Parts: sequence; structure tokens; C-alpha cells
Amino acid sequence: MIIKKLLPFLTLAGVTVGLYLIHKMIFRVFSINQDQFHYSLEKLYLFFMVFSAIIFKILLVIRERSFDNVGMSFLIATSAKMVFCYLILRPLLQVPKASDPTEKINFFILFIVFLIIETLFTIRLVNEKR
Repeated sequence: MIIKKLLPFLTLAGVTVGLYLIHKMIFRVFSINQDQFHYSLEKLYLFFMVFSAIIFKILLVIRERSFDNVGMSFLIATSAKMVFCYLILRPLLQVPKASDPTEKINFFILFIVFLIIETLFTIRLVNEKR
């Protein structure tokens, strides 16, 4: 029973570690220098993983209390995450356009990947028979 409750979080951690290793390997293959990045790759992955775990927990609690509100809760939680992501991304957006856009692209790709993970989790949660 405990493993069933922890499975989404363990899956999230495994997927995050796998994506991080692939991402790190891509940076190494293409010789992308991360020294000038405002946020390290590790900080970004940790940030997105923690937010995804919080969203997972919120959705699981909402499912137990009121199954009909899972979808709306997902939309609200994702909107809140977008606000926090904007606040974190703001220093990157204020950098002059002449600089390398790799960090901005990197941030948006991570945002989209974790949004897909959260969406797939929500779809699975809503389609699951009680």
C-alpha cells in the first residue's frame, strides 16, 4: 500500500534523473559551456522536480476528497507554477538579446518537459478506476 502511494514520486524521481543524465550528455557532446548560466542545470531540475512533486501531491489529495475537481486543481496548480517560473525566468529575460539564448531555450524546454510529465500523470489519475 505504501509503495502504491510512493510510486508516482519514485517514477518522477527516476524520470528526472534519466532526463538530467541525457541533458548533461547533450551539453557535453555539443560542448555547451554552463559557467555563464544564471541557473545551473542541477538547480533547474531540482526546482522543476519539486514543483512537479507538489502538484502530484495536491492532485492525489484532491482525488481522495473530490474526484470531480482533479482537472480544475491541475489547471490551478499549473497556473501557480507558471507564475513562479516567470519570476525565476525574469532575470534571464532582462539579459540583452545579443547574448547566447541557450539558457532561455534550456529553461523553456525543461518547463515543457515537466508540464508533459504532470499532464500525463493527471490524465492517468483521472482515467484510473476507483
